[in-house]
Amino acid sequence: MAERLKKLIPKTKDDVLSFSWMKLAMESLCESHNDIKTLIADLGLPVSDWDEKWIDFYLDNSVKLLDVCVAFSSELTRLNQSKLVLQCLLHHLESDPAKQFIKARSSLVSWRNHIGLKNPRVENCFPILESLVETLDLPKVKNSAKGKVLMRAMFGVKVATIFVFRVSAAAFSGSGKKLSDLSVPDTLPWAHAFSILQATVNGEMKNKFSSEKATVLKEVDEVNESVNKLDPIIQGGVPVDPAKAETFRSLVMDLGSRAEKLSQALDLLGKDVDGFFKIVLTSRDTLLCNLRTDVNIPDKMTGKSRELRASY
Repeated sequence: MAERLKKLIPKTKDDVLSFSWMKLAMESLCESHNDIKTLIADLGLPVSDWDEKWIDFYLDNSVKLLDVCVAFSSELTRLNQSKLVLQCLLHHLESDPAKQFIKARSSLVSWRNHIGLKNPRVENCFPILESLVETLDLPKVKNSAKGKVLMRAMFGVKVATIFVFRVSAAAFSGSGKKLSDLSVPDTLPWAHAFSILQATVNGEMKNKFSSEKATVLKEVDEVNESVNKLDPIIQGGVPVDPAKAETFRSLVMDLGSRAEKLSQALDLLGKDVDGFFKIVLTSRDTLLCNLRTDVNIPDKMTGKSRELRASY
């Protein structure tokens, strides 16, 4: 846990709020959630020995994580749609500019309108994540050494997951107003690494949100910078001066390169979000299957599990 958190500490401030950092963070979460599955198997702790509160704790949290994943996937899909706008813009600029500049202006406006939209699904993530924060206390376990180990591990993974999801939700929404620091006991072996990570990321995020840019997402912002440089040229018409014409061609090539970088980043992050969703869903299914087959589980517990299962 400590080593994974250290790897997420950005080497430079430019890495904060980038899709590449989000991808690294999602990969880390996938590994940690897989480790929980392995730990449960290694502990040999049958479901019949689980406290009812542990099962409720896990199933309720997993539903909320799945909801956030769905919201993130919808935002990545929305951002992916901007690739079509960029492709149209580049096509118009790379064709005969004299005939295509009017269409290029239209594509430019479409791009700005698209990235300026707010996704209500992302906005809905904040109350979900706050409800997870409210139940973040380290669970107390009596008379079960294995149970204490499991709850301690699940607490650590939950902290890391909430942190990454809050940062990602803030980045997608373009607002850091709902960001706040998570508090964890200093006695935990990964607490120091988490404290450094949280201070570094949240501090830089506040700086970026105060910049009043159209977007704080690094790869999207880079594309937007290229668009803004091309804007006055597109509005002014085809450059006749050879030097200005060369500058124009250079800017178009730069936009194409940045648009491709954005496209690849969105595709890679989307795969990791889908991967995390499948890990959480598979873990839920495994536990619910065990609940159905374990005759020692009280009826009221399996009944509640069926209700939670109906969510997905």
